Amino acid sequence: MTFNINRATTSDIPVIKSMAEVVFRDTYRNILSSPQIDYMMEWMYSSESLAKQFGNGHCFFIAYANDIPCGYMSIKDETASNESITLFHLHKLYVMPDFQGYRIGKALFEKAFEYAKENRTGSKALLELNVNRFNTALGFYLKRGMKITKEGDFPIGNGYFMNDYIMSMEID
Repeated sequence: MTFNINRATTSDIPVIKSMAEVVFRDTYRNILSSPQIDYMMEWMYSSESLAKQFGNGHCFFIAYANDIPCGYMSIKDETASNESITLFHLHKLYVMPDFQGYRIGKALFEKAFEYAKENRTGSKALLELNVNRFNTALGFYLKRGMKITKEGDFPIGNGYFMNDYIMSMEID
């Protein structure tokens, strides 16, 4: 299977939103309640929320297999002005169910790593992400060299929490 990864623009919001409707729900259906998934879909994937994310510095990439959107990723530089290490947060990385197992997730992860390496402002950089403690993607990230550095239960509103590990790795 051949695929390519393109940087997304706000005109791609409907494509990201459409993929999220499938892959986000599929990923969390056995982990979160349906009401929490619905809440999180509106919170993270409404057109307004995605537009705001683009405006706040999130860089989205979309993977295409034979011109069919099959995955997406977003990364953001979250370095505080007083930090000497550039901190990038990988906010999203999802591959559509029918395209999992074709190394598209690996390619998206490598794109995030490449983006961080190219856009760091200092000699040291760190890539960080949150992953639900019960998400099978945990193994994927461990295999890529990410390490669990913290864990927490983060309130997201409406009485819901994200029960995550925070993972990180240095970028040389």
